[in-house]
Amino acid sequence: MQRYFIHLAYNGKNYFGWQRQPKDISVQEVLENDISVLLKESITIVGAGRTDTGVHAKNFYAHFDTSNKLNEQDCQQLAYKLNAFLPKDIVVFSIFKVDNQMHARFSATSRTYRYYVSTKKNPFQQDMAYTVLQALNVELMNECCQKLLQYNDFTSFSKVHTQTNNNLCTITFAQWQRLPNNILCFEISANRFLRNMVRAIVGTLLQVGKGKLSVDDFCRIIEQKNRNEAGESAPAHALFLEEISYQ
Repeated sequence: MQRYFIHLAYNGKNYFGWQRQPKDISVQEVLENDISVLLKESITIVGAGRTDTGVHAKNFYAHFDTSNKLNEQDCQQLAYKLNAFLPKDIVVFSIFKVDNQMHARFSATSRTYRYYVSTKKNPFQQDMAYTVLQALNVELMNECCQKLLQYNDFTSFSKVHTQTNNNLCTITFAQWQRLPNNILCFEISANRFLRNMVRAIVGTLLQVGKGKLSVDDFCRIIEQKNRNEAGESAPAHALFLEEISYQ
């Protein structure tokens, strides 16, 4: 068996996340079904992580093992054929051979997400940004972002009853930026993320920006290690998995 990586992107609007679900459609299921047909064997694909229902991925990696021996040209042809099979909201950029020890999830060293907020109503941004018409104190939100780097237990921003062994993460970057067309972008990088973590952080930071929470309140919420203390999760449609890094 030989291992191959798939570099892909998807619009998550029509999917119940990356991971295969018992009853609902997922990106993994669609990809596995099509590649199994093309390779004429049952293929299981392992993703770099789970994205929640409705979340998008601009750069995503997954791996699969196959008894087919694919050279570089075969990989190019497979990617081409996959794109012909796949729906318009999933694209495969490339497929390439890797060492059998490489793992799409466990070999990843860093992941970066971006969340977009529109501060003015715009019908052309409503599907890709969360509209918040109330004035936001971005400077105070960024002060809280720096506090995130001082902690490593993010239980307060995680879904409860998940299958993870712990809620420890190392956040290396977190910042809000003002973009053109009345858009705010929150970017965050870490070695790993918990279920729902980014959206819970964004929801809580927006409470800070609206003046409902102070910086001290934000730190207290993290230290409480209680999801009920944090703000509501921001909507999924404005969240993008931007980058995944490997050694």
